[in-house]
Formats: sequence, structure tokens, C-alpha cells
Amino acid sequence: MITGGQSYVSAPPAFSADGRLLLVCSGRAVSVFSTATAMLVSELEGHEGDVTAVVVVAPPAQATAAAKLASYCWTAGLDGVLIYWDFMAAEVVRKVQVGLPVHSMVVPNICRTSKGAEVSTPFAFISVEDTSKPASEAKALRGQMRIYDLTKGRQVGGLLAETRKPEKIVASSSGEFLGITNKRKLHIWSIPMKDFKPDKMRKIKLRHTKHLTTLAFHPTERTVAGGDVTGRILIWRCFGNSKFSESSVKSKEDEGRDGVRGDDDADTCTTWHWHSSSVKFLKFSSDGAYLFSGGLEGVIVVWQLDTGKRRYKPRLGSPLLFFVDSPDSSISCVSCTNNQVYLLRMPNLEVMRSIAGIKLPIASPNLVGADRAVYGFDYTNRLVAIPTEDYFIQFYNLFENAEVSEMQVCERNFQPNDDITMYISLVSLSIDGNLMCTVDVKLPEEELGGLVTLKFWNHGSRAGHYFLSTIIYEPHSDAGVSSVAFRPGRNMAVSSSFGGNFKVWVQSLPSQSSDERNYSGWRCQSVGSYKKKPMTSVAFSADGSVLAVAAENVITLWDPDNNALVGVIAETLSPVTNLSFVGTSVFLMSLCQSSRPQIALWNVSNLSMQWSYSIYAEAACCSPDGSEFAVLSLLSCPDGETSIEQDGVILLFDAESPNPIASWSVKKASGGSISFVKGDVSLDANVDSSRDKEAMLLVYVNGSHEYVIFDPRKSEEVVVSKNMLKKIQAEEPAPIGYASIYGDLQKLEPKKEVSDVPFVPSDRPWETIFSGSSHVLPPLTKLCSAFLSSLLEKRPVGNE
Repeated sequence: MITGGQSYVSAPPAFSADGRLLLVCSGRAVSVFSTATAMLVSELEGHEGDVTAVVVVAPPAQATAAAKLASYCWTAGLDGVLIYWDFMAAEVVRKVQVGLPVHSMVVPNICRTSKGAEVSTPFAFISVEDTSKPASEAKALRGQMRIYDLTKGRQVGGLLAETRKPEKIVASSSGEFLGITNKRKLHIWSIPMKDFKPDKMRKIKLRHTKHLTTLAFHPTERTVAGGDVTGRILIWRCFGNSKFSESSVKSKEDEGRDGVRGDDDADTCTTWHWHSSSVKFLKFSSDGAYLFSGGLEGVIVVWQLDTGKRRYKPRLGSPLLFFVDSPDSSISCVSCTNNQVYLLRMPNLEVMRSIAGIKLPIASPNLVGADRAVYGFDYTNRLVAIPTEDYFIQFYNLFENAEVSEMQVCERNFQPNDDITMYISLVSLSIDGNLMCTVDVKLPEEELGGLVTLKFWNHGSRAGHYFLSTIIYEPHSDAGVSSVAFRPGRNMAVSSSFGGNFKVWVQSLPSQSSDERNYSGWRCQSVGSYKKKPMTSVAFSADGSVLAVAAENVITLWDPDNNALVGVIAETLSPVTNLSFVGTSVFLMSLCQSSRPQIALWNVSNLSMQWSYSIYAEAACCSPDGSEFAVLSLLSCPDGETSIEQDGVILLFDAESPNPIASWSVKKASGGSISFVKGDVSLDANVDSSRDKEAMLLVYVNGSHEYVIFDPRKSEEVVVSKNMLKKIQAEEPAPIGYASIYGDLQKLEPKKEVSDVPFVPSDRPWETIFSGSSHVLPPLTKLCSAFLSSLLEKRPVGNE
């Protein structure tokens, strides 16, 4: 069993102490990436729930050189466990049990007195969810802030705060302050750095008129910044002068405290406004001169703290979530909602590399058709094609859990904060992956200007790369396209429409171009219809000789070459939404997803029903070669009040029997999909490679785009290590000396072979270096210039 597709942006990542590694929370594991190559180095697997926080333990300032190379971190998860890791060795050092889901954690560097000496002791400030209180109660305080002594592994002191929900904890870089946002207030605590005791912590509140979403502390000054839901940024200066200062300095008079509300403990409050919606992150630069902010616009705004002037890093292509700086001030990273982490070169915010996960589902409320999951599976190359909200299609390798490529379908500028005006409604690939078809829909504005576009794509030089072949505007007049299927072994495709017809498309003879691409157009060969009923689904048989078309609730059979009707199967209970032939057998599977759901199997040879079930299926797929097919069924009909993360069950059938062969319970089935893919004998050492070279595996992608790959014919779970499947790159040693400045010297290869020169061994070998015939050695002028140029030659720098 192989798992993948985890989110890389569910929690803020963390840099290693030297800035050469980036630790990213990915599901129940932490993925460690190299910042130099953006390749996976290792994974930390030990949590039973999703990881929500990772904190790298910084070495103390007085530590030895060897101690500074140590690589340790703390992680927290929804399983209620804190784990201490040696992340270079990917080993668990110790665990601390909390017992409640942990949503946020910070570990400031705190000292306490032990036997008359100051000892650095790790204390974790965590935000947990009290699951004993009912979630249905609107005013239930389910969020709690607690303190844990990580050395002793137990809680110390009482609760710091109780909130409606667990809040994200933010600590200052010095560890002196920590805070949370709670509705329209900032809660800030002062932490005694020496001889720490929980009862010595002091707290203040800073109020605002709008709900606050994030905060950040200045690295050296007593200044805090907060962002709200309207896009405003507030900066409180000299906070806590009255309560946090030992001298108990009184605050200024109310008339002199600009922007400060009531008796809040701060000198001034400045408001900036650029963002059009909620501010997602705030972060001060390491020197405190600048403030970084980001949100829905996909733009990093850099504010000059003294003047309020700003500059921008635009066109990141997706709303922003987190911004994290590195101990190495030349690099930072930003996390985006499209499950991508960009590594940025500071201070220009230039994108160096990116860590791309599988694209997350598109949120499209109140949009019929666009919110349904649209997947295309490449059976041969074991890829999944996922449309993105910026009109791209991402090709994702299921076995390597890595992005292969991204292809733009619609040449249109994307603005994340705009209303949805266009979406990709359908993606279909041929069984061999050589052809692809997409359908994009432009929504009408005030009932005018709608457009449906059908596009055919040819395969490029490698898997996951396609180039556009043909564009067809309004392929079925004003009606939408319901389904597209490719004929096996032939350059033919059929599209069906809700307008009452289907069209057979054929590819013309290709013409070879200068760039070695076979450009060939597609044209409509014939049009068919059945009693003017909406055509809802199409499918070809395994040999391509029979075309099945669903005319609403009637299944019709056609000869695709002559476009002749050859048979009609009895009516189903409701309109058919999915048709598929079961491998090379004579059976046809139909799926109905309306208020009267049905999964039925038909015998094409005698035009009769073999058997049927009245269950609601979210998706179904058939084996291309065998006689099995799988159904993803929801546990309840979606017409009722159901959760978005609705669970389901996968049923595996053999066409000959109505009894399921096997079943698996799955989570987040709503919006999910399943498909068969070609197996890989290298995944299981016990498989007989001579007998089972074409092993079939089943892929389940849930509503959050997490997936699992397993062998449906085996009852036991063979868990395959991710390190066996991914191209994990070992960390490269950092260049030193000459190479760190100019790069590695170019290796000069001899252009021609030179015959060996006989010589007599000597006790002093340096005397024989230049022994031999003089015509063998190059002139000294050429030798000297070549030698000096090799030393002065720099490594070429390409455009990144």
C-alpha cells in the first residue's frame, strides 16, 4: 500500500539551524527538503495523526562547533503527542504525551535556576482542543493554552487561556513574548527568561474594532503587528510599558497615545491598509526594518517600518498562507494555498525553487458543475491529471508522490480574489496516454457571453507533457459537453452533450514540423442522436468495435465506423452518469447518481441486465484487461444533510457475480475518485514477475486529494516505504574555500589519447613528471594560459 498527496501547507514549515534544510508538515509525517535542490532528503514518520507544528531547536550561543551541527526538532500532532527528533538521522529521541489534539506549539529558549546555576530548559507552549466539551455548543471554550516541561514530560502551571477554538501561538524571536489572536483582541504574555515559573508570567490585551487574524513581534523592539479580516495592519509600539517593565513606567496620557483604544498598554497604534481581504501572515525582517504581509491577492507586500512605504512581490499565482525566514538571512519561504512552497532569495524575494505537492480541491461555492471532482487518470504512465483553479492541469506521479508538469489550458490571467468566471469541466485521456481532451467552460455574464471549448492535445516528448492540437468552439452548439471517450488503438474520440447528440471526431494525417512535433487536426466525422434525448455518457469497448452511448436513461449501442445504431438496452431507473465496459468481457457497467441511485451490470451480447444495486456511488472504474470493476459508494445519499468529509466504502466486483469480492472503508469519500493503474512488480518482492508482470493496482483519491494505491486482489496490506518510491536525494556537502566563491572547476577531458611514455621508476618521483619526449608536452605558453583560465573560470549562471 502506497500513500501520498498530503498537504504541504497545513502548517508553517521550519528551517534547520544552518538554513540548508526545510522541514514541512505533510500529513502524519514531516518531509525534510534540501533548500539547495528542493529535493526530498528524508521523512519523519511517527505520529498517528496529522502533524500541526514543527519547531527546530536552535543551538545555544555558547555551544561548541560540534553542538551547533546537531539537528533536533520538536513536532506536535492531532494525536496528542509531542515528539523530539534527530531529523538528520530520522530517529525518534523521546515522546511526551499530551492526550488532546495539539493545533499549535512554540518552544522558546528559557532558562531556569537549578542548584544555583542557570540551565536552558525547553518549555512548550501548546494550543490544544478540549474534545470533552461538545462542539455543538456555540459558546463552548474548546481551545486551551497549556505549558509543558519537555524535560520532565508533564504539564506545569494552570491554563494560560481558554478560547472558542484552538488559536495559533506566535512567539518573539527572543522568546520573551508570545501571543494569540482572539476575536478582536491580541493576548500577549511576557515570559521571564531567567528562573522561569509559570506564575510569574504577565499578560496584557490590545483591542481592535475588527476580528484579528494574525500577529508578529518585532525582533528587537517592544513592537507588535496585527492583521485583521478587512486587510488592515495595526502596529502597536512600546506595548506593555506599564505591566511588563520592572520599573512600572506609566503610559502616556490618553490624548498622546495615537490610535490606542481605551486603557490598552501601548504608546501608539499605527494603521496601514493595502490588502483587500483578510491578512494571512505578518513577519518582521531579521533586522526589524521591514514588515512582510500577505493574503488572498497572492502578493507579498514589503513595508518599510519607519516610513510606511511599500514594495511588492506579485504574481505568485495563489493566495498566501505562511512566511518563514531562515537563520541564513539570504533565504526564506512562502506557503501558498495551491499546496506549493516557494524558496525565496532575500532581500529581492526572487523565487529560486519550489516544492510542489498535489493541487488541492477548488473551492467553488454556489457553482453547479465546477465543484464536482474532475480527474483524468493516465493508466499506462500512472499519472493523475488534476485541474487547478488558475486554469492549469497538473500531472502528478502517483508512485513518486511528485509533480511531473503543469500545462496551461486557458490563456487567461488569473486573479485569486475574483469571482469564478471560467473552469475546466472535463479531462479525458486515452488508455495509452498519447491523447488528451479537455473541456473548459466560460460562464455567461448576465446570461450573455457563455462559451464551451473542446480542445484536443497530442503527447509530447515525455510523460505528462502535451501540446495543443485542435480547438473547437461550441462543439455542440449551446449545450455543454457531458462526456468524452477515446477509441482504443485508433485516433478517434466521441463527445456527448446534454443538447441531445453525440459527435465522432477523427484525427487527420499528421504533418512533421521543424520542432519534431506531429501537428494534426481533429474534425467531426459524424453526428448521432436518439429520440432527441440528452446524451449523458459514452464509452468504447476494449477492442473499440462497439460504442455505448447513454441517452438519458436509455443505453444505446453503435457501430463507431458507420455511426449506425446496432442495439438498445432497457431503461435504467434514472439518467446514466457513467458508462464503462468491463475489460474484454461482454459486460457493461452503468452508474446513476440522481435521487434514485443505481449501479447496474448489463450483458451486451443479449441486451439484458445481469444484476444491479440501489446504492449511491460517487465514482466507479473498470479494469482495462480483467473482469473486475470497483465502485466508490457513500455511506448515505448526498441529498440529505451530510458532511463534506463524508466517509464511504470501496466495493470490488467480478462481473460474473453480484457479490463483492472485497470491500474497504475509506474517509473523505465525497468528491473522491478511483481508477485502476498499471502495477509495478518492483513494489512487491514476493510477486512472481514471470506470471504477474501486468499487475493491476487500484488508486483511491479522496476529497482532499490524498490518495492510496493498493493491490485489490490481496487481503494483506503490504506497506511500502516511501523512501523506496521517491527519488530521495542525499544532502550535498556545502562548498568551501575556492568552490564557495567561484564554483567547482571545470573538469578538462583529454581530446585524444596519448600513448604511454616509458620511463624508469625513481626514488624521487617528482623528477619524472616531465620525463618523456618533448613533442608530447604542449608549449609552455599554451599550458600556462589554459591552467590560469581554468582557475579563473566561473560556473555559468542560468536564468532561474
